[in-house]
Amino acid sequence: MFKKILIANRGEIALRIIRTCREMGIKSVAVYSTADRDSLHVRFADEAVCIGPPASKDSYLNIPNILSAAELTNADAIHPGYGFLSENAKFSATCEDYGIKFIGATAAQINAMGDKASAKETMQKAGVPTIPGSKGLIKDIKEGVKIANEIGYPVILKATAGGGGKGMRIVWKDSEFEGAWDSARQEAGASFGNDGLYLEKYIEDPRHIEIQIVGDQFGTVCHLSERDCSIQRRHQKLVEEAPSPFITTELRRQMGEAAILGAKAVNYEGAGTIEFLVDKHRNFYFMEMNTRIQVEHPVTEEIINFDLIKEQIKVASGVPISGNNYEPTMHAIECRINAEDPFNNFRPSPGTITNFHSPGGHGVRVDTHVYAGYTIPPYYDSMIAKLICTAQTREEAISTMERALSEFVIEGIKTTIPLHLRLMADPNFRAGNFTTKFMETFDLSE
Repeated sequence: MFKKILIANRGEIALRIIRTCREMGIKSVAVYSTADRDSLHVRFADEAVCIGPPASKDSYLNIPNILSAAELTNADAIHPGYGFLSENAKFSATCEDYGIKFIGATAAQINAMGDKASAKETMQKAGVPTIPGSKGLIKDIKEGVKIANEIGYPVILKATAGGGGKGMRIVWKDSEFEGAWDSARQEAGASFGNDGLYLEKYIEDPRHIEIQIVGDQFGTVCHLSERDCSIQRRHQKLVEEAPSPFITTELRRQMGEAAILGAKAVNYEGAGTIEFLVDKHRNFYFMEMNTRIQVEHPVTEEIINFDLIKEQIKVASGVPISGNNYEPTMHAIECRINAEDPFNNFRPSPGTITNFHSPGGHGVRVDTHVYAGYTIPPYYDSMIAKLICTAQTREEAISTMERALSEFVIEGIKTTIPLHLRLMADPNFRAGNFTTKFMETFDLSE
Protein backbone atom coordinates (compact mmCIF):
# COMPACT_ATOMS: atom_id res chain seq x y z
CA MET A 1 0.00 0.00 0.00
CA PHE A 2 1.10 3.57 -0.64
CA LYS A 3 2.74 5.55 2.16
CA LYS A 4 2.06 9.04 0.83
CA ILE A 5 -0.31 10.33 -1.86
CA LEU A 6 -0.14 13.76 -3.48
CA ILE A 7 -3.52 15.11 -4.56
CA ALA A 8 -3.14 17.01 -7.83
CA ASN A 9 -6.39 18.93 -7.45
CA ARG A 10 -8.24 21.44 -5.32
CA GLY A 11 -11.54 22.09 -3.59
CA GLU A 12 -14.02 19.50 -2.40
CA ILE A 13 -12.56 16.55 -4.32
CA ALA A 14 -9.09 17.17 -2.86
CA LEU A 15 -10.59 17.23 0.63
CA ARG A 16 -12.60 14.10 -0.16
CA ILE A 17 -9.41 12.22 -1.13
CA ILE A 18 -7.52 13.52 1.92
CA ARG A 19 -10.22 12.13 4.22
CA THR A 20 -10.00 8.66 2.71
CA CYS A 21 -6.20 8.73 2.88
CA ARG A 22 -6.38 9.52 6.58
CA GLU A 23 -8.83 6.67 7.20
CA MET A 24 -6.47 4.30 5.36
CA GLY A 25 -3.42 5.47 7.33
CA ILE A 26 -1.84 7.09 4.26
CA LYS A 27 -0.13 10.49 4.48
CA SER A 28 -1.51 13.15 2.11
CA VAL A 29 0.07 16.07 0.29
CA ALA A 30 -2.02 18.99 -0.91
CA VAL A 31 -0.88 21.23 -3.73
CA TYR A 32 -2.37 24.69 -4.13
CA SER A 33 -2.21 27.90 -6.08
CA THR A 34 -1.72 31.19 -4.31
CA ALA A 35 -5.48 31.78 -4.69
CA ASP A 36 -6.22 28.63 -2.69
CA ARG A 37 -3.94 29.08 0.30
CA ASP A 38 -6.98 29.37 2.62
CA SER A 39 -8.86 26.35 1.24
CA LEU A 40 -9.69 23.48 3.60
CA HIS A 41 -7.78 20.91 1.55
CA VAL A 42 -4.60 22.84 2.38
CA ARG A 43 -5.48 22.93 6.07
CA PHE A 44 -6.30 19.24 6.50
CA ALA A 45 -3.58 17.59 4.41
CA ASP A 46 -0.48 16.35 6.23
CA GLU A 47 1.69 18.51 3.99
CA ALA A 48 0.98 21.30 1.51
CA VAL A 49 3.05 22.73 -1.32
CA CYS A 50 2.32 25.89 -3.32
CA ILE A 51 2.70 25.12 -7.03
CA GLY A 52 2.11 28.50 -8.63
CA PRO A 53 -0.08 31.55 -9.21
CA PRO A 54 -3.89 31.43 -9.62
CA ALA A 55 -4.12 30.63 -13.33
CA SER A 56 -4.68 26.87 -13.81
CA LYS A 57 -2.03 26.63 -16.53
CA ASP A 58 0.54 27.91 -14.04
CA SER A 59 -0.54 25.71 -11.13
CA TYR A 60 -3.02 22.81 -11.34
CA LEU A 61 -2.10 22.11 -14.98
CA ASN A 62 1.63 22.63 -14.44
CA ILE A 63 3.04 19.11 -14.67
CA PRO A 64 6.68 20.00 -13.81
CA ASN A 65 5.61 21.87 -10.68
CA ILE A 66 3.33 19.06 -9.52
CA LEU A 67 6.01 16.41 -10.07
CA SER A 68 8.53 18.60 -8.25
CA ALA A 69 6.14 18.77 -5.30
CA ALA A 70 5.81 14.98 -5.36
CA GLU A 71 9.59 14.57 -5.40
CA LEU A 72 10.06 17.16 -2.67
CA THR A 73 7.61 15.38 -0.35
CA ASN A 74 8.59 11.81 -1.34
CA ALA A 75 5.06 10.97 -2.47
CA ASP A 76 4.83 7.53 -4.06
CA ALA A 77 1.48 8.10 -5.78
CA ILE A 78 -0.57 10.94 -7.26
CA HIS A 79 -4.38 11.12 -7.24
CA PRO A 80 -5.62 13.55 -9.91
CA GLY A 81 -9.27 13.77 -8.79
CA TYR A 82 -11.50 14.97 -11.63
CA GLY A 83 -10.90 17.76 -14.14
CA PHE A 84 -7.46 19.36 -14.56
CA LEU A 85 -4.96 16.55 -15.33
CA SER A 86 -7.18 13.58 -14.46
CA GLU A 87 -7.56 12.50 -18.12
CA ASN A 88 -4.22 13.76 -19.37
CA ALA A 89 -2.32 10.89 -20.99
CA LYS A 90 0.96 12.80 -20.90
CA PHE A 91 0.66 13.30 -17.15
CA SER A 92 -0.17 9.62 -16.57
CA ALA A 93 2.81 8.55 -18.69
CA THR A 94 5.16 11.05 -17.05
CA CYS A 95 4.20 9.82 -13.58
CA GLU A 96 5.08 6.31 -14.71
CA ASP A 97 8.41 7.51 -16.10
CA TYR A 98 9.19 9.12 -12.74
CA GLY A 99 8.27 5.96 -10.81
CA ILE A 100 5.21 7.58 -9.23
CA LYS A 101 1.94 5.66 -9.41
CA PHE A 102 -0.84 7.57 -11.18
CA ILE A 103 -4.09 6.65 -9.42
CA GLY A 104 -6.15 6.43 -12.55
CA ALA A 105 -6.08 5.12 -16.08
CA THR A 106 -2.87 4.44 -17.98
CA ALA A 107 -1.82 6.68 -20.86
CA ALA A 108 -2.87 4.02 -23.37
CA GLN A 109 -6.33 3.72 -21.80
CA ILE A 110 -6.79 7.49 -21.69
CA ASN A 111 -5.74 7.81 -25.33
CA ALA A 112 -8.04 4.98 -26.40
CA MET A 113 -11.08 6.60 -24.78
CA GLY A 114 -10.12 10.28 -24.96
CA ASP A 115 -10.58 10.54 -28.72
CA LYS A 116 -14.33 10.09 -29.19
CA ALA A 117 -14.15 8.79 -32.74
CA SER A 118 -11.65 6.04 -31.87
CA ALA A 119 -13.53 5.31 -28.64
CA LYS A 120 -16.71 4.70 -30.62
CA GLU A 121 -14.85 2.35 -32.97
CA THR A 122 -13.41 0.46 -29.99
CA MET A 123 -16.88 0.06 -28.49
CA GLN A 124 -18.35 -1.16 -31.77
CA LYS A 125 -15.69 -3.86 -31.99
CA ALA A 126 -16.45 -4.86 -28.38
CA GLY A 127 -20.15 -5.29 -29.17
CA VAL A 128 -21.36 -2.22 -27.26
CA PRO A 129 -24.36 -0.48 -28.91
CA THR A 130 -23.32 2.80 -30.55
CA ILE A 131 -25.23 5.59 -32.26
CA PRO A 132 -25.31 5.32 -36.08
CA GLY A 133 -22.92 7.75 -37.70
CA SER A 134 -19.59 8.22 -39.42
CA LYS A 135 -16.98 5.48 -39.00
CA GLY A 136 -14.36 8.05 -38.13
CA LEU A 137 -13.60 11.70 -38.72
CA ILE A 138 -15.41 13.43 -41.58
CA LYS A 139 -13.01 14.77 -44.21
CA ASP A 140 -15.29 17.43 -45.70
CA ILE A 141 -18.82 18.82 -45.96
CA LYS A 142 -19.72 16.65 -48.95
CA GLU A 143 -18.96 13.44 -47.04
CA GLY A 144 -20.87 14.71 -44.01
CA VAL A 145 -24.00 15.52 -46.02
CA LYS A 146 -23.85 12.09 -47.68
CA ILE A 147 -23.73 10.30 -44.31
CA ALA A 148 -26.47 12.53 -42.88
CA ASN A 149 -28.79 11.55 -45.72
CA GLU A 150 -27.97 7.87 -45.29
CA ILE A 151 -28.81 7.75 -41.57
CA GLY A 152 -31.47 10.49 -41.67
CA TYR A 153 -31.73 13.91 -40.08
CA PRO A 154 -31.41 15.24 -37.45
CA VAL A 155 -27.69 14.61 -36.95
CA ILE A 156 -25.11 16.08 -34.60
CA LEU A 157 -21.56 17.13 -35.39
CA LYS A 158 -19.14 16.49 -32.52
CA ALA A 159 -15.55 17.49 -31.86
CA THR A 160 -13.44 14.35 -31.56
CA ALA A 161 -11.45 15.94 -28.71
CA GLY A 162 -14.52 17.60 -27.24
CA GLY A 163 -16.14 17.99 -23.86
CA GLY A 164 -18.52 20.30 -22.03
CA GLY A 165 -20.69 20.74 -25.10
CA LYS A 166 -18.04 22.60 -27.11
CA GLY A 167 -17.61 21.82 -30.80
CA MET A 168 -21.11 20.34 -31.07
CA ARG A 169 -23.82 21.39 -33.56
CA ILE A 170 -27.21 19.86 -34.34
CA VAL A 171 -28.13 19.84 -38.04
CA TRP A 172 -31.73 19.38 -39.16
CA LYS A 173 -31.36 19.60 -42.98
CA ASP A 174 -28.84 19.83 -45.82
CA SER A 175 -29.00 23.62 -46.05
CA GLU A 176 -27.78 23.99 -42.44
CA PHE A 177 -24.82 21.65 -42.77
CA GLU A 178 -22.14 24.03 -44.06
CA GLY A 179 -22.75 26.67 -41.39
CA ALA A 180 -22.81 24.09 -38.61
CA TRP A 181 -19.63 22.47 -39.97
CA ASP A 182 -17.71 25.76 -40.06
CA SER A 183 -18.76 26.94 -36.59
CA ALA A 184 -18.18 23.54 -34.95
CA ARG A 185 -14.70 23.24 -36.45
CA GLN A 186 -13.79 26.76 -35.40
CA GLU A 187 -14.97 26.22 -31.82
CA ALA A 188 -13.31 22.81 -31.58
CA GLY A 189 -9.99 24.15 -32.85
CA ALA A 190 -10.07 27.09 -30.43
CA SER A 191 -11.12 24.96 -27.44
CA PHE A 192 -9.07 21.79 -27.92
CA GLY A 193 -6.41 22.51 -30.54
CA ASN A 194 -8.06 19.83 -32.68
CA ASP A 195 -10.80 20.69 -35.19
CA GLY A 196 -11.60 17.09 -36.18
CA LEU A 197 -15.33 16.33 -36.32
CA TYR A 198 -17.38 13.17 -36.52
CA LEU A 199 -21.12 12.78 -37.08
CA GLU A 200 -23.86 10.85 -35.32
CA LYS A 201 -27.60 10.41 -35.53
CA TYR A 202 -29.12 12.92 -33.11
CA ILE A 203 -31.17 11.14 -30.45
CA GLU A 204 -34.06 13.46 -29.59
CA ASP A 205 -35.02 13.94 -25.94
CA PRO A 206 -32.79 11.19 -24.52
CA ARG A 207 -31.87 10.25 -20.99
CA HIS A 208 -28.22 10.61 -19.99
CA ILE A 209 -27.40 7.44 -18.05
CA GLU A 210 -23.92 6.44 -16.91
CA ILE A 211 -22.64 3.16 -15.54
CA GLN A 212 -19.95 3.25 -12.85
CA ILE A 213 -17.28 0.61 -13.39
CA VAL A 214 -14.09 -0.46 -11.60
CA GLY A 215 -11.32 -2.54 -13.15
CA ASP A 216 -8.24 -4.00 -11.50
CA GLN A 217 -4.73 -4.79 -12.79
CA PHE A 218 -5.67 -8.42 -13.44
CA GLY A 219 -8.38 -7.92 -16.08
CA THR A 220 -11.40 -8.10 -13.76
CA VAL A 221 -14.12 -5.46 -14.19
CA CYS A 222 -17.37 -4.96 -12.29
CA HIS A 223 -20.16 -2.39 -12.49
CA LEU A 224 -21.75 -0.52 -9.59
CA SER A 225 -25.16 0.30 -11.08
CA GLU A 226 -26.19 3.47 -12.91
CA ARG A 227 -26.62 7.18 -12.36
CA ASP A 228 -29.17 9.40 -14.11
CA CYS A 229 -27.57 12.69 -15.13
CA SER A 230 -30.31 13.99 -17.42
CA ILE A 231 -30.94 17.22 -15.49
CA GLN A 232 -28.33 19.44 -17.09
CA ARG A 233 -27.91 22.86 -18.63
CA ARG A 234 -25.79 23.31 -21.73
CA HIS A 235 -24.34 19.83 -21.18
CA GLN A 236 -23.32 20.71 -17.60
CA LYS A 237 -24.93 18.48 -14.98
CA LEU A 238 -27.02 20.07 -12.22
CA VAL A 239 -28.67 17.09 -10.49
CA GLU A 240 -27.68 13.43 -10.48
CA GLU A 241 -29.43 10.47 -8.93
CA ALA A 242 -29.11 6.74 -8.50
CA PRO A 243 -30.75 4.55 -9.43
CA SER A 244 -32.48 6.12 -12.43
CA PRO A 245 -36.30 6.30 -12.20
CA PHE A 246 -36.37 5.31 -15.90
CA ILE A 247 -34.18 2.20 -15.85
CA THR A 248 -35.63 -1.27 -15.32
CA THR A 249 -33.80 -4.15 -13.65
CA GLU A 250 -33.33 -5.89 -16.99
CA LEU A 251 -32.06 -2.74 -18.70
CA ARG A 252 -29.61 -2.18 -15.83
CA ARG A 253 -28.26 -5.69 -16.38
CA GLN A 254 -27.88 -5.11 -20.12
CA MET A 255 -26.19 -1.72 -19.72
CA GLY A 256 -23.94 -3.03 -16.97
CA GLU A 257 -22.80 -5.92 -19.14
CA ALA A 258 -22.17 -3.56 -22.06
CA ALA A 259 -20.12 -1.24 -19.84
CA ILE A 260 -17.99 -4.15 -18.66
CA LEU A 261 -17.40 -5.24 -22.27
CA GLY A 262 -16.29 -1.72 -23.12
CA ALA A 263 -13.94 -1.45 -20.17
CA LYS A 264 -12.39 -4.84 -20.87
CA ALA A 265 -11.81 -3.81 -24.50
CA VAL A 266 -9.14 -1.37 -23.29
CA ASN A 267 -7.97 -3.44 -20.27
CA TYR A 268 -9.29 -0.69 -18.06
CA GLU A 269 -7.75 -0.10 -14.64
CA GLY A 270 -9.33 2.01 -11.91
CA ALA A 271 -12.66 3.75 -11.51
CA GLY A 272 -14.34 4.95 -14.68
CA THR A 273 -17.71 5.69 -16.19
CA ILE A 274 -19.30 4.50 -19.41
CA GLU A 275 -21.89 7.07 -20.48
CA PHE A 276 -24.94 6.22 -22.58
CA LEU A 277 -27.83 8.00 -24.22
CA VAL A 278 -31.12 6.13 -23.72
CA ASP A 279 -34.07 6.88 -25.99
CA LYS A 280 -37.76 6.80 -25.08
CA HIS A 281 -37.96 3.16 -26.15
CA ARG A 282 -35.13 2.30 -23.72
CA ASN A 283 -32.62 1.62 -26.49
CA PHE A 284 -29.19 2.62 -25.23
CA TYR A 285 -26.16 3.88 -27.13
CA PHE A 286 -22.55 4.46 -26.05
CA MET A 287 -21.69 8.15 -25.81
CA GLU A 288 -18.27 8.37 -24.16
CA MET A 289 -16.08 7.02 -21.39
CA ASN A 290 -14.71 9.12 -18.55
CA THR A 291 -11.41 7.63 -17.40
CA ARG A 292 -11.53 9.14 -13.91
CA ILE A 293 -13.68 9.56 -10.83
CA GLN A 294 -16.81 11.61 -11.50
CA VAL A 295 -18.13 14.64 -9.64
CA GLU A 296 -21.31 12.67 -8.95
CA HIS A 297 -19.63 9.54 -7.53
CA PRO A 298 -21.19 10.07 -4.05
CA VAL A 299 -24.67 8.98 -5.18
CA THR A 300 -23.24 5.60 -6.16
CA GLU A 301 -21.38 5.36 -2.87
CA GLU A 302 -24.56 6.06 -0.93
CA ILE A 303 -26.81 3.51 -2.64
CA ILE A 304 -24.40 0.59 -2.19
CA ASN A 305 -22.39 1.73 0.89
CA PHE A 306 -19.09 1.77 -0.98
CA ASP A 307 -16.04 4.09 -0.88
CA LEU A 308 -14.99 4.61 -4.50
CA ILE A 309 -11.91 6.66 -3.61
CA LYS A 310 -10.68 3.90 -1.33
CA GLU A 311 -11.29 1.38 -4.11
CA GLN A 312 -9.28 3.54 -6.53
CA ILE A 313 -6.34 3.57 -4.14
CA LYS A 314 -6.54 -0.17 -3.49
CA VAL A 315 -6.70 -1.02 -7.20
CA ALA A 316 -3.76 1.28 -7.98
CA SER A 317 -1.70 -0.46 -5.29
CA GLY A 318 -2.36 -3.85 -6.87
CA VAL A 319 -5.25 -5.16 -4.81
CA PRO A 320 -7.67 -7.29 -6.91
CA ILE A 321 -11.40 -6.53 -6.90
CA SER A 322 -14.03 -9.13 -6.12
CA GLY A 323 -15.58 -8.94 -9.56
CA ASN A 324 -19.09 -8.80 -8.11
CA ASN A 325 -21.56 -6.36 -9.65
CA TYR A 326 -23.59 -4.16 -7.34
CA GLU A 327 -27.34 -3.56 -7.24
CA PRO A 328 -28.84 -0.43 -5.63
CA THR A 329 -30.29 -0.87 -2.16
CA MET A 330 -31.16 2.81 -1.50
CA HIS A 331 -31.96 5.95 -3.51
CA ALA A 332 -29.69 8.99 -3.57
CA ILE A 333 -29.88 12.42 -5.18
CA GLU A 334 -27.06 14.95 -5.55
CA CYS A 335 -27.51 18.67 -6.12
CA ARG A 336 -24.48 20.62 -7.26
CA ILE A 337 -24.29 23.88 -5.34
CA ASN A 338 -22.61 26.44 -7.58
CA ALA A 339 -21.59 30.02 -6.87
CA GLU A 340 -23.86 31.28 -9.64
CA ASP A 341 -27.03 33.31 -10.03
CA PRO A 342 -29.45 30.81 -11.65
CA PHE A 343 -31.99 33.55 -12.38
CA ASN A 344 -29.47 35.76 -14.16
CA ASN A 345 -28.25 33.34 -16.86
CA PHE A 346 -26.18 31.47 -14.25
CA ARG A 347 -23.78 34.37 -13.92
CA PRO A 348 -20.75 33.41 -11.77
CA SER A 349 -20.81 34.86 -8.26
CA PRO A 350 -17.32 34.78 -6.73
CA GLY A 351 -16.77 36.62 -3.47
CA THR A 352 -16.61 36.18 0.29
CA ILE A 353 -19.05 33.89 2.09
CA THR A 354 -20.31 35.90 5.04
CA ASN A 355 -22.44 33.17 6.63
CA PHE A 356 -22.40 29.41 6.13
CA HIS A 357 -24.62 26.78 7.73
CA SER A 358 -24.46 23.21 6.50
CA PRO A 359 -27.59 21.02 6.71
CA GLY A 360 -27.50 17.75 8.64
CA GLY A 361 -29.66 14.95 9.88
CA HIS A 362 -30.28 11.40 8.76
CA GLY A 363 -29.47 10.73 5.12
CA VAL A 364 -27.72 14.06 4.48
CA ARG A 365 -24.14 14.38 3.22
CA VAL A 366 -22.35 17.60 2.28
CA ASP A 367 -19.05 17.54 0.37
CA THR A 368 -17.52 21.01 0.40
CA HIS A 369 -14.31 22.94 0.95
CA VAL A 370 -15.86 26.31 1.86
CA TYR A 371 -16.83 27.96 5.15
CA ALA A 372 -17.88 31.32 6.59
CA GLY A 373 -15.19 33.86 5.74
CA TYR A 374 -13.89 31.89 2.76
CA THR A 375 -13.40 33.89 -0.43
CA ILE A 376 -14.33 32.07 -3.61
CA PRO A 377 -11.71 32.82 -6.26
CA PRO A 378 -12.88 33.71 -9.79
CA TYR A 379 -10.35 31.46 -11.53
CA TYR A 380 -11.91 28.00 -11.27
CA ASP A 381 -15.12 26.02 -11.64
CA SER A 382 -18.04 27.59 -9.76
CA MET A 383 -19.07 24.45 -7.84
CA ILE A 384 -18.58 25.03 -4.11
CA ALA A 385 -20.51 22.12 -2.59
CA LYS A 386 -22.39 18.91 -3.30
CA LEU A 387 -25.49 18.07 -1.28
CA ILE A 388 -26.30 14.36 -1.34
CA CYS A 389 -29.45 12.98 0.25
CA THR A 390 -30.20 9.28 0.63
CA ALA A 391 -33.33 7.37 1.61
CA GLN A 392 -35.04 4.04 1.01
CA THR A 393 -37.22 5.40 -1.81
CA ARG A 394 -36.97 8.16 -4.40
CA GLU A 395 -39.91 10.02 -2.88
CA GLU A 396 -38.26 10.01 0.54
CA ALA A 397 -34.92 11.12 -0.97
CA ILE A 398 -36.63 14.10 -2.62
CA SER A 399 -38.32 15.04 0.66
CA THR A 400 -34.99 14.83 2.49
CA MET A 401 -33.36 16.96 -0.20
CA GLU A 402 -36.08 19.62 0.08
CA ARG A 403 -35.60 19.76 3.83
CA ALA A 404 -31.79 19.89 3.57
CA LEU A 405 -31.84 22.60 0.90
CA SER A 406 -34.11 24.71 3.07
CA GLU A 407 -31.52 24.44 5.90
CA PHE A 408 -28.52 25.20 3.69
CA VAL A 409 -27.43 28.79 4.36
CA ILE A 410 -24.76 30.42 2.20
CA GLU A 411 -24.76 34.22 2.37
CA GLY A 412 -22.60 36.86 0.73
CA ILE A 413 -22.84 35.32 -2.73
CA LYS A 414 -25.50 33.97 -5.08
CA THR A 415 -25.92 30.18 -5.27
CA THR A 416 -28.04 27.60 -7.09
CA ILE A 417 -29.82 26.54 -3.88
CA PRO A 418 -33.07 28.37 -4.82
CA LEU A 419 -33.04 26.66 -8.23
CA HIS A 420 -32.67 23.23 -6.67
CA LEU A 421 -35.58 23.89 -4.31
CA ARG A 422 -37.71 24.74 -7.33
CA LEU A 423 -36.51 21.61 -9.15
CA MET A 424 -37.38 19.33 -6.23
CA ALA A 425 -40.91 20.78 -6.16
CA ASP A 426 -41.48 20.41 -9.90
CA PRO A 427 -44.24 17.84 -10.65
CA ASN A 428 -42.44 16.42 -13.70
CA PHE A 429 -39.19 15.96 -11.80
CA ARG A 430 -41.00 14.31 -8.90
CA ALA A 431 -42.71 11.95 -11.34
CA GLY A 432 -39.39 11.06 -12.98
CA ASN A 433 -40.66 12.56 -16.23
CA PHE A 434 -37.61 14.32 -17.65
CA THR A 435 -34.93 14.12 -20.34
CA THR A 436 -31.75 16.06 -21.17
CA LYS A 437 -34.04 18.78 -22.59
CA PHE A 438 -35.77 19.36 -19.26
CA MET A 439 -33.98 22.60 -18.39
CA GLU A 440 -34.66 24.16 -21.82
CA THR A 441 -38.26 24.83 -20.82
CA PHE A 442 -37.82 25.12 -17.06
CA ASP A 443 -38.98 28.43 -15.55
CA LEU A 444 -35.88 30.40 -14.53
CA SER A 445 -37.63 33.69 -13.81
CA GLU A 446 -37.28 35.13 -10.32
